[in-house]
Amino acid sequence: MKKNLLSALLAVFALFNASMAQEKTTLSAQVYGYKGDMVYFDCLQTPLIAKEFHTNPGEEHLYSFDCDRLVCMTINGRVNVILQPGDSLHVDINYDGKNVKVEYGGTERAVANNRLLKSIDNIKRSMRYKSQLLGCVALDMKPKKRVDDSRILLQKATALVEKSKASNEAKNYVAALVDYDVYMSFIEYPVMYESVRGLPVAEQEIGDYWKIADDYTLRSDAESLSCPEYASLLMRYCFYMNDKAAHESGKQYSMPAVMENMYKELAAFYSGEQRDFVLYILLRNFIMNGQEIERADALYKDYVENYNSNAFYKSILDMLLQ
Repeated sequence: MKKNLLSALLAVFALFNASMAQEKTTLSAQVYGYKGDMVYFDCLQTPLIAKEFHTNPGEEHLYSFDCDRLVCMTINGRVNVILQPGDSLHVDINYDGKNVKVEYGGTERAVANNRLLKSIDNIKRSMRYKSQLLGCVALDMKPKKRVDDSRILLQKATALVEKSKASNEAKNYVAALVDYDVYMSFIEYPVMYESVRGLPVAEQEIGDYWKIADDYTLRSDAESLSCPEYASLLMRYCFYMNDKAAHESGKQYSMPAVMENMYKELAAFYSGEQRDFVLYILLRNFIMNGQEIERADALYKDYVENYNSNAFYKSILDMLLQ
């Protein structure tokens, strides 16, 4: 089993490198006040880009890798940074209780991209805008406030993105993250609040729930379609729109609760690269969850035969299924 997994990993790595322009990208970090034994660098787009270091306050942890497109790296699962091919980024991270202070240095584009990402986080912090919707329900935040705050966040973030010196690729990725926060709040929070707190959506003073996302245009750029959070929004948007169609026809709709039914609805709703991306993320997440993996076999076969066009997606799933 280990031999097969190693062979699969090497095959994926070879494919990954073969498709790349081979531009060296460098991430370095100095970490202070961190209590863990190890410092972890992980890439949200691929498990092939990752590194770990023994914690040593003040020591520079340096990692160079090849990539041909924008990636988002997490440092200790807490600090996110954006890197593009050829970037060199240095991050100073200071842990102070629950607070984390971050400063950037490096190439001009890398610094500009990450200052934009940090600026969005600063807006959310100043608004006390929580990312976890369940946390908002626990605090009994009324849906009207969450929806109103989300509209303000979208307005402020859009203005920041427009005037930022960040690259267009980074702007796309950051905008996808903002869309996730905003539109998940629009379509998910009202029904979540009703389920937990018992207040019907129609009485939440948010306007017509079935028109709340009418102005939204789904994103199709490469950076948005590499953002895991945006995949979650695409999934929820599909179920919302199917629910809306049923509502308009006077029918009852039940959101799919198992992977097989989710796969079927998503495959029918989307097309092209959006479908390839969202089905890949659905299968990847289910397999990585590590339970009843054999259930993914039939769907994986259907996905490869009918919907997959990105060879790297297939290779990652092949590796995970070994």
